[in-house]
Amino acid sequence: MQRRTLLQATGAAVASLAAPRVMAEEWPNAPVRIIVGFPPGGGTDALARVVAAKLTTIWGQTVIVETKAGVAGVLAAEYESQQPSDGSTLLMAHINSHGLAPSLQPKLRYNVERDFVPIVLVGVTPNLLIANPAQKALTVKDIVAQCKAEPGRVTFGSAGQGSAQHLALEMFKLQAKVDALHVPYKGSGPLLTDLMGGQIMYSFETMTAATPHVKGGKVIAIAQTRARRAKGHPSVPTMQESGFPGFEATTWYGLVGPGKLPTPIAEKINRDVNVVLAQPDVQERMDQYGAEDGGGSREKFQKFISTEIAKWAKVVKDGNVKIDS
Repeated sequence: MQRRTLLQATGAAVASLAAPRVMAEEWPNAPVRIIVGFPPGGGTDALARVVAAKLTTIWGQTVIVETKAGVAGVLAAEYESQQPSDGSTLLMAHINSHGLAPSLQPKLRYNVERDFVPIVLVGVTPNLLIANPAQKALTVKDIVAQCKAEPGRVTFGSAGQGSAQHLALEMFKLQAKVDALHVPYKGSGPLLTDLMGGQIMYSFETMTAATPHVKGGKVIAIAQTRARRAKGHPSVPTMQESGFPGFEATTWYGLVGPGKLPTPIAEKINRDVNVVLAQPDVQERMDQYGAEDGGGSREKFQKFISTEIAKWAKVVKDGNVKIDS
């Protein structure tokens, strides 16, 4: 009797250990959704579609990009935090929802560390300081002068209150000691439409979203916001080169899952996305958008998120940045 009980217990333990492996090997056995917190036409949507198309081929299952725009990506993150942890729904996490919101929104309905499993960093991009071609001030120096001459009247669009573009503007205002008018939108798509139409003057737009319009001559790139120039825009000077030492305001994207996503599934997604990011045609697209430093381990992404939260919390505090609740 004791021997039978021991064998049953041993069998159960072996089955338990094998379950995660089987789970990862069988997953996905249904379509997978990647949630994007911004309207189509923005950088998050663009990169999500590049990755989704490749994963559809690798997995033999349709990977759908689904938009849930609002509150600079926070609504999508809230939604993702409440989804089943079975790998059926992933989120293209963004600096707004996972780097900025924790310090900007005290009533946030999720905890970045508790409610999400970091899977893989997809890319880090500079923002591009872009202008409607009709503007007279088309250098950083001239924009600063215009802001000082017309305090609170020079308009800068963003993808929403608390967005990466908004915080880049706040950093600029602090360092340049100027005032400017922040005009929030519900994503980069509508922002760019109004910028090209002349309703607003400037934006620290994500390089991913701005690049096609810069290449098409519809907007002018004045400066970029990483310490080094991106491969896709070698002729555009950095803010640091334009007289703002230490000015670095990036936008980043990465896949995360709900907080109880099984480790084997997270590891499988990580491996497969690393394969995708290494493909020459994907790398070419990433270079065009200025998306660099993607890939690597789950641990790398987790540490990156923690560093970003701490960095922007200091900016929010030092600049006394407030957003409407």
